[in-house]
Amino acid sequence: MQNNTFSGLFIGRNLITLKEVDSTNTFLKNALSKSTPLFDGTVIMADRQLEGRGQSGNSWLSEAGKNLTFSILLNPNFLAIDRQFDLNIAISLAMNDFLSTYTSGGAFIKWPNDCYIGNKKIGGILIENIVHGNTIKHAIIGIGLNVNQENFPVGLKNVTSLKQALHQDYNLVHLLGEICSIIEGRYLQLKAGNADKLRDEYLSQLYLKDEWALFRFDNQIQSGKIRGITAIGQLILETTEGLRYFNNKEIEFIN
Repeated sequence: MQNNTFSGLFIGRNLITLKEVDSTNTFLKNALSKSTPLFDGTVIMADRQLEGRGQSGNSWLSEAGKNLTFSILLNPNFLAIDRQFDLNIAISLAMNDFLSTYTSGGAFIKWPNDCYIGNKKIGGILIENIVHGNTIKHAIIGIGLNVNQENFPVGLKNVTSLKQALHQDYNLVHLLGEICSIIEGRYLQLKAGNADKLRDEYLSQLYLKDEWALFRFDNQIQSGKIRGITAIGQLILETTEGLRYFNNKEIEFIN
């Protein structure tokens, strides 16, 4: 285990690097349960995750030492429970900001919080909130980003990495510093009360927004058009029978 800092940053001022861990989110949750003193903005980065997780219990597969797998501890006690999707919006926008600097506008957010370049997934976000009363006491932001990995398991479709897309290697710690800085900016926007502005930006960067596409819901493949999201983060889909509202895992994108 190593401790490091990114000079001048609130997020990342306490950077803990691990060679191997079950998951960085689990590491942080265990530390909090033991009342380990941790700064707001602590970052846990692992070379290898043995049990990396994605949204709704999906596994996150990542080649050791090739990609970014890290978690950030935030204490967004200014957020009410019914506005917790606003944090998802801020973090998703930050990741899209980062990717857009490398891909010249080809980055998108696939609802609710996957990172896409073109039609391929390059990263994902898993936010786990620890609630106290009507506010969020802690938020553990888990992020996986494919960076230098070139070969992926056969069963994974529509995935890519920065190296596959841009044909060069990247320094992981340098990229992590960039990402932390951008996340901090978006987080401070949210804290300053700009949730509505962030939501508008999120909608403008949604993958397949206002385009007819194929989705699987109600046990069949049907066409639909993404129209927006609700305050609690449900997907609003226009269908041939009118508007439908979906929670995560109730609808599947057909690529």
